[in-house]
Amino acid sequence: MEYNAKRRGFIKGAGAALGVAAAAGGVVALYGMKRTWDPLPSVAAAGTTEVDISALRAGEPTRVLYRKKPVYILKKGEGMPLDEKRDAVINGEAYTIVIAICTHLGCIPAWNSSAQQFKCACHGGEFNASGVNTFGPPSRPLDIPPFRVDGVKLVLGEEGEEYKRLASLS
Repeated sequence: MEYNAKRRGFIKGAGAALGVAAAAGGVVALYGMKRTWDPLPSVAAAGTTEVDISALRAGEPTRVLYRKKPVYILKKGEGMPLDEKRDAVINGEAYTIVIAICTHLGCIPAWNSSAQQFKCACHGGEFNASGVNTFGPPSRPLDIPPFRVDGVKLVLGEEGEEYKRLASLS
Protein backbone atom coordinates (compact mmCIF):
# COMPACT_ATOMS: atom_id res chain seq x y z
CA MET A 1 0.00 0.00 0.00
CA GLU A 2 2.77 2.35 0.93
CA TYR A 3 4.56 1.53 -2.32
CA ASN A 4 1.49 2.51 -4.41
CA ALA A 5 1.19 5.83 -2.55
CA LYS A 6 4.83 6.65 -3.29
CA ARG A 7 4.34 5.71 -6.93
CA ARG A 8 1.25 7.93 -7.21
CA GLY A 9 3.12 10.81 -5.65
CA PHE A 10 5.96 10.35 -8.13
CA ILE A 11 3.51 10.27 -11.04
CA LYS A 12 1.75 13.43 -9.83
CA GLY A 13 5.08 15.21 -9.44
CA ALA A 14 6.26 14.10 -12.86
CA GLY A 15 2.97 15.22 -14.40
CA ALA A 16 3.29 18.66 -12.82
CA ALA A 17 6.89 18.99 -14.03
CA LEU A 18 5.83 17.95 -17.52
CA GLY A 19 3.04 20.54 -17.47
CA VAL A 20 5.46 23.30 -16.45
CA ALA A 21 7.92 22.26 -19.16
CA ALA A 22 5.14 22.25 -21.79
CA ALA A 23 3.98 25.71 -20.71
CA ALA A 24 7.54 27.06 -20.88
CA GLY A 25 7.99 25.51 -24.33
CA GLY A 26 4.73 27.08 -25.47
CA VAL A 27 5.86 30.53 -24.28
CA VAL A 28 9.18 30.16 -26.12
CA ALA A 29 7.37 29.03 -29.29
CA LEU A 30 4.91 31.95 -29.14
CA TYR A 31 7.78 34.41 -28.66
CA GLY A 32 9.57 32.96 -31.71
CA MET A 33 6.39 33.18 -33.82
CA LYS A 34 5.80 36.80 -32.81
CA ARG A 35 9.36 37.71 -33.79
CA THR A 36 8.82 36.24 -37.26
CA TRP A 37 5.56 38.18 -37.70
CA ASP A 38 7.06 41.55 -36.75
CA PRO A 39 8.50 43.46 -39.71
CA LEU A 40 12.24 43.93 -39.84
CA PRO A 41 13.41 47.44 -38.88
CA SER A 42 14.53 48.05 -42.46
CA VAL A 43 11.06 47.15 -43.76
CA ALA A 44 9.32 49.35 -41.20
CA ALA A 45 11.59 52.29 -42.12
CA ALA A 46 10.80 51.84 -45.83
CA GLY A 47 7.08 51.89 -45.07
CA THR A 48 6.82 55.67 -44.71
CA THR A 49 6.56 58.49 -47.23
CA GLU A 50 7.22 62.14 -46.34
CA VAL A 51 5.40 64.90 -48.23
CA ASP A 52 6.03 68.65 -47.89
CA ILE A 53 2.54 70.18 -47.85
CA SER A 54 3.65 73.82 -47.66
CA ALA A 55 3.73 74.22 -51.46
CA LEU A 56 0.36 72.58 -52.20
CA ARG A 57 -2.15 74.72 -54.05
CA ALA A 58 -5.78 74.80 -52.98
CA GLY A 59 -8.16 72.77 -55.11
CA GLU A 60 -5.43 70.79 -56.89
CA PRO A 61 -4.68 67.35 -55.47
CA THR A 62 -1.13 66.05 -55.35
CA ARG A 63 -0.59 62.37 -56.00
CA VAL A 64 2.20 60.54 -54.18
CA LEU A 65 3.05 56.88 -53.75
CA TYR A 66 2.79 55.23 -50.35
CA ARG A 67 3.69 51.52 -50.23
CA LYS A 68 3.19 51.36 -54.00
CA LYS A 69 -0.33 52.77 -53.71
CA PRO A 70 -1.37 56.19 -55.03
CA VAL A 71 -2.45 58.71 -52.40
CA TYR A 72 -4.23 62.00 -53.10
CA ILE A 73 -3.51 64.96 -50.85
CA LEU A 74 -5.99 67.75 -51.56
CA LYS A 75 -5.68 71.14 -49.91
CA LYS A 76 -9.23 72.40 -49.65
CA GLY A 77 -9.99 75.77 -51.20
CA GLU A 78 -12.80 78.25 -50.86
CA GLY A 79 -16.22 76.77 -51.47
CA MET A 80 -15.05 73.27 -50.52
CA PRO A 81 -16.89 72.21 -47.36
CA LEU A 82 -14.99 70.80 -44.40
CA ASP A 83 -15.94 67.24 -43.45
CA GLU A 84 -14.91 66.95 -39.80
CA LYS A 85 -14.99 63.15 -39.95
CA ARG A 86 -12.71 62.90 -43.01
CA ASP A 87 -10.61 66.06 -43.41
CA ALA A 88 -7.41 66.74 -41.52
CA VAL A 89 -6.87 70.28 -40.27
CA ILE A 90 -3.18 71.12 -40.42
CA ASN A 91 -1.91 74.60 -39.50
CA GLY A 92 -5.44 75.99 -39.95
CA GLU A 93 -5.90 74.51 -43.46
CA ALA A 94 -8.17 71.57 -44.36
CA TYR A 95 -6.72 68.62 -46.27
CA THR A 96 -8.20 65.47 -47.71
CA ILE A 97 -5.75 62.57 -47.54
CA VAL A 98 -7.03 59.39 -49.23
CA ILE A 99 -5.71 56.28 -50.90
CA ALA A 100 -6.59 56.85 -54.56
CA ILE A 101 -8.04 53.41 -55.18
CA CYS A 102 -11.76 53.09 -55.83
CA THR A 103 -13.44 50.99 -53.17
CA HIS A 104 -15.55 49.25 -55.82
CA LEU A 105 -13.04 47.40 -58.01
CA GLY A 106 -9.69 49.10 -57.38
CA CYS A 107 -9.45 51.58 -60.26
CA ILE A 108 -7.78 54.95 -59.73
CA PRO A 109 -10.32 57.79 -59.73
CA ALA A 110 -9.37 61.07 -61.41
CA TRP A 111 -9.91 64.54 -59.97
CA ASN A 112 -12.56 66.59 -61.77
CA SER A 113 -11.74 70.18 -60.78
CA SER A 114 -14.88 71.73 -62.29
CA ALA A 115 -17.17 69.40 -60.29
CA GLN A 116 -14.74 69.26 -57.33
CA GLN A 117 -14.98 65.50 -57.08
CA PHE A 118 -13.08 62.31 -57.73
CA LYS A 119 -14.58 60.28 -60.58
CA CYS A 120 -13.78 56.65 -61.31
CA ALA A 121 -13.73 55.93 -65.02
CA CYS A 122 -14.26 52.17 -64.60
CA HIS A 123 -17.90 52.20 -63.48
CA GLY A 124 -18.78 55.85 -62.94
CA GLY A 125 -18.28 55.95 -59.18
CA GLU A 126 -18.07 59.46 -57.73
CA PHE A 127 -16.50 60.69 -54.50
CA ASN A 128 -16.76 64.21 -53.14
CA ALA A 129 -13.71 66.32 -52.26
CA SER A 130 -13.47 64.54 -48.89
CA GLY A 131 -13.42 61.09 -50.50
CA VAL A 132 -16.99 60.15 -49.55
CA ASN A 133 -18.84 58.03 -52.12
CA THR A 134 -21.75 60.04 -53.58
CA PHE A 135 -22.79 58.10 -56.69
CA GLY A 136 -22.33 54.78 -58.41
CA PRO A 137 -21.27 51.33 -57.26
CA PRO A 138 -18.67 52.16 -54.56
CA SER A 139 -20.24 51.16 -51.25
CA ARG A 140 -17.86 53.06 -48.98
CA PRO A 141 -15.59 56.12 -48.98
CA LEU A 142 -11.97 56.14 -50.11
CA ASP A 143 -9.63 54.83 -47.43
CA ILE A 144 -7.54 57.19 -45.31
CA PRO A 145 -3.92 56.01 -44.92
CA PRO A 146 -2.22 56.33 -41.55
CA PHE A 147 -0.39 59.65 -41.31
CA ARG A 148 1.39 61.92 -38.88
CA VAL A 149 1.85 65.68 -39.12
CA ASP A 150 5.39 66.98 -38.57
CA GLY A 151 5.26 70.77 -39.00
CA VAL A 152 4.73 71.28 -42.74
CA LYS A 153 5.50 67.64 -43.52
CA LEU A 154 3.02 64.81 -43.75
CA VAL A 155 4.49 61.41 -42.85
CA LEU A 156 2.42 58.65 -44.44
CA GLY A 157 2.71 55.32 -42.67
CA GLU A 158 2.78 56.55 -39.07
CA GLU A 159 -0.29 57.13 -36.89
CA GLY A 160 -0.31 60.68 -35.53
CA GLU A 161 -2.88 62.49 -33.39
CA GLU A 162 -4.90 63.86 -36.34
CA TYR A 163 -5.14 60.42 -37.95
CA LYS A 164 -6.24 58.87 -34.64
CA ARG A 165 -8.92 61.55 -34.33
CA LEU A 166 -10.26 60.79 -37.83
CA ALA A 167 -10.08 57.02 -37.24
CA SER A 168 -12.11 57.36 -34.04
CA LEU A 169 -14.84 59.30 -35.87
CA SER A 170 -15.34 56.83 -38.73
